[in-house]
Amino acid sequence: MYIDETLYRGRPEGERIPKETRCYDFLDSLGIEYFRMDHEHADTISDCELVEGMLGCKICKNLFLTNRQQTDFYLLIMPGEKPFKTKLLSKQIGSARLSFAGPEHMERLLDITPGSVSVLGLMNDKEKQVRLLVDRDLLQEENFGCHPCINSSSLRFATRDLFEKILPALEHEPSFVELPWVVEE
Repeated sequence: MYIDETLYRGRPEGERIPKETRCYDFLDSLGIEYFRMDHEHADTISDCELVEGMLGCKICKNLFLTNRQQTDFYLLIMPGEKPFKTKLLSKQIGSARLSFAGPEHMERLLDITPGSVSVLGLMNDKEKQVRLLVDRDLLQEENFGCHPCINSSSLRFATRDLFEKILPALEHEPSFVELPWVVEE
């Protein structure tokens, strides 16, 4: 995987796709200090492991979920190395039969494609149809890593800024969940 080993402060120079540019505009409008690096497409947590070393923080796992009827949608952010079982989450949020939402729902609600899901996509959820779920273990991290709605760049900013500035500006109140590090089969 190609990685530009330079860690940049702030937005990139030059032309970027509109949804990525909106992320930088949004972060800049809030006065958020962030660092960025560019790389080949990193679609999975294992792809992100190389990026994490250069970025200096973990990139969280972002799962876009829905109920069986596809009427309720959830964005779960959690530590990347933590296992995930839908039944453990379903019980905590009172929703039966969660599954992964399809790409058409990602595009429509978050303007994101598979592999690029990010908490920053909530800026595109103008009608507040997506409920944000946050694993409490993320609160222990000093920094937060995510994609700027495209998986060929990654960002690092203070976790404190995520909860004190970014989420309030997005008007998405997080619901905290506690998922186990060890999942019995």
